[in-house]
Amino acid sequence: MANENSGTTHELSPADRKRKAQLFSRPVRALNLKSDTTIADLVENMSGMSIQARNIGLCGDVLKGMLTDPARPTVLLGLAGPLIAAGLRGVIRDLIASGAVDVVVSTGAILYQDIYQARGYRHYQGDIDADDGQLRDLYIDRIYDTYVDEEKFWNTDLWCGKMADKLKPGPYSSRQFIAHLASQLDDDQSILVTCRKMGIPIFSPAINDSSIGIGLTQHHHDAVRAGRTPISIDSIQDNYELTQIVVKSKMTSAIYVAGGVPKNYINDSIVMSYIFGLERGHEYAIQVTTAVTADGGLSSSTLSEARSWGKIKKRAKYAMAWVEPSVSLPLLTGYVLQRRLAEGRARLRYQWDGEILRDLKVVREKVQAGR
Repeated sequence: MANENSGTTHELSPADRKRKAQLFSRPVRALNLKSDTTIADLVENMSGMSIQARNIGLCGDVLKGMLTDPARPTVLLGLAGPLIAAGLRGVIRDLIASGAVDVVVSTGAILYQDIYQARGYRHYQGDIDADDGQLRDLYIDRIYDTYVDEEKFWNTDLWCGKMADKLKPGPYSSRQFIAHLASQLDDDQSILVTCRKMGIPIFSPAINDSSIGIGLTQHHHDAVRAGRTPISIDSIQDNYELTQIVVKSKMTSAIYVAGGVPKNYINDSIVMSYIFGLERGHEYAIQVTTAVTADGGLSSSTLSEARSWGKIKKRAKYAMAWVEPSVSLPLLTGYVLQRRLAEGRARLRYQWDGEILRDLKVVREKVQAGR
């Protein structure tokens, strides 16, 4: 009942009053923008806000821990979605070049569009209300509000196939084939070229489901017609190679941009460490996505849920922001760059013998990414 003398409408016990005060211990901090506010300032200040702004700030907090941890966790970057079409090629490249990333796991489409641009072709601003039938007549492909030249795509498909023609017949992991493609490119702003120069492996576990796969199919068709053996991409070798990186790492962490196959592949490499007699889980993880959790799909599955699988440790530091990557990734990359979080971070040096990772060393050397 209300207490007539106190003027309040509720009576709370002293314990409840204490608990209420604890829950009110962190007021929402209004964002105050100034003319000299940097991206890093913005991300840090967002952690005191609410809704997805707070989640962006929390992702920044986790990134800071991930990149400054003296134990130096191996950072695996998972990339999915129309990131190059969105204009994020330079953002991804700069994040890698900063020294913040040790392994890239990507859809084939992202890598293909990086190759497309490395060969001198462009993406163009388009219109979501365009007449798609007319675009087809002009051989213009639409990716939401972005246009690409299908004639140049055909040319790049064939280029990928011709690059496969140069290899000795037999099975290759996607890492080995992508490294070969990167060796044929010369563009310092390319993701593939930057990774090649820094010794960072790139995996694309569903590479066949992309225009690179179309080029490989052309290579396969030409080889069959000529009566010779084509190359093939061994996806299980991909599993084996990435799991060896996980096993040889002191600890691991993950940055998931969107979800899809790259997210699941990185997660499965953690689970597969049991094959080597180990039980692992990420120490740090962040994800930016717009996938809805209610459908139960992997892309939107929460990082908390991943703890039940052992993919992320029970006491791991993690955060998720439901913010489309063309907005969220520049914010978080800007935070990393402006706060110099990866500056001085040791590099990983891989010693591969075919599909066997003979050694994985942490070395102190200046990042060289062709800047």
